[in-house]
Amino acid sequence: MTLAIAFDNSYARLPARFFATARPDVAPAPRLLRLNAALAGELGLDPQALASPDGIAMLSGGPLPSGARPIALAYAGHQFGHFVPDLGDGRAALIGEVLDRQGRHRDLQLKGSGRTVFSRRGDGKAALGPVLREYIVSEAMAALGLPTTRTLAAVATGEAVQRDQPLPGAVLTRVALSHVRVGTFQYFAHRGDVDGLRLLADHVIDRLYPEVASAPNRYAALYAAVVERQAHLVAGWLGVGFIHGVMNTDNMAVSGETIDYGPCAFMDDYDPARVLSSIDHQGRYAYGNQPQIAQWNLARLAECLLPLIDADHDTAVRTAVETLSAFATSFEAAYFGGLGRKLGLADGNGADRPLVVAVLKALAAGKADFTLAFRRLADLADGTIDDDRWLALFARQDEARALLPEWRQRLAATGQAPAAIGRALRAINPILIPRNHQIEAVIAAAVEWDDFRPFHRLADALATPFDETPATADLALPPRPEERVTATFCGT
Repeated sequence: MTLAIAFDNSYARLPARFFATARPDVAPAPRLLRLNAALAGELGLDPQALASPDGIAMLSGGPLPSGARPIALAYAGHQFGHFVPDLGDGRAALIGEVLDRQGRHRDLQLKGSGRTVFSRRGDGKAALGPVLREYIVSEAMAALGLPTTRTLAAVATGEAVQRDQPLPGAVLTRVALSHVRVGTFQYFAHRGDVDGLRLLADHVIDRLYPEVASAPNRYAALYAAVVERQAHLVAGWLGVGFIHGVMNTDNMAVSGETIDYGPCAFMDDYDPARVLSSIDHQGRYAYGNQPQIAQWNLARLAECLLPLIDADHDTAVRTAVETLSAFATSFEAAYFGGLGRKLGLADGNGADRPLVVAVLKALAAGKADFTLAFRRLADLADGTIDDDRWLALFARQDEARALLPEWRQRLAATGQAPAAIGRALRAINPILIPRNHQIEAVIAAAVEWDDFRPFHRLADALATPFDETPATADLALPPRPEERVTATFCGT
């Protein structure tokens, strides 16, 4: 079956200093592990063609269709607070952009397709485990309703990559509204390339924020829009217990999508100080630090945009500082509003905020599972379970027991019937998240036994995270003590 893709490569039309030509390696024995047929449909691509030999070859770095223009994007970044002026796509090639069914540009990027000019000492390849992790977690995030890059396909390459030991290689096809990062702006700002900054900002406005194009100060308006999206994104992360793990400025997409699923993880028991990334030795990117880090990253973006915001430096700084100050307000409204809705309440940022705080304190004190504690409130609200069943989720129950009367009083004040409250809570509180121990079991089965049945089962279940069924009941369970995962790895 002939593979045809209508590419419209807007980033590749920017000047040559924005990227480098990339030449993906041809996989010796590509094997399609999973194709995201639903996403292919969204992109206007033919799933049957993608699953054909020509399609699998493309998805693994082989011969590309006419119109593809593989490039590696240049960017810089602060990594754990330390600035690195030259990073770039060291193991990924943006093969082209397509227009999806909504008329939006979407990047198609091969991750793990071989060396680029930005690879430094790396081999540019990806091991199977990190590819499976990103497929599972990115698609779970999409199903949870959070902005994220997506995964179109995972393909085994048939070759080994050397890490601590030889591991099976794989390529992931990542889909994004854009791969422009805060670090992309830093790349040009560090070089004093104001023309490059302006071209990049105009590209981002045209592609991601067309509503600000006619603003009196389009670059100030662009910055404000990015701040707003990031505030809502990080609030969403906290609402589902997600820890990104490596919130460097080169891992913050200006589109407001979650990007770069390396040592990421979802919390089991609630702990604001939880760190699961094996490379985050100081806890910089702990669960509870993520809002502050997002704001810090956005301050770095502001520094880049100052020459565009106003020719007068002091005026530009005042504008940027005022805009950045709105992050906290937007984040708190989104965060407490979201947690309020998870409790069945309308206004978590107003009258209900003290109750939201009390619930979080009870979760922390009782070491309760974050996902199940919220999900079982639906059963508590409609009488499916009694108080003792819910309190059994807490190792220490006093704080949780004490807040139940006020919670019920607040629910009664909404005027909704218990059954309606239960339905609403089940629609917003997932029963399934990609738990770390399950992901590790999936990877172990695939790497050690070439058994992908656990991978497909988990990916299928996470596509409907709010549906509770007997067939997936085991996937909702927290880890037993011996199953707990205390560190996640980026896999590079």
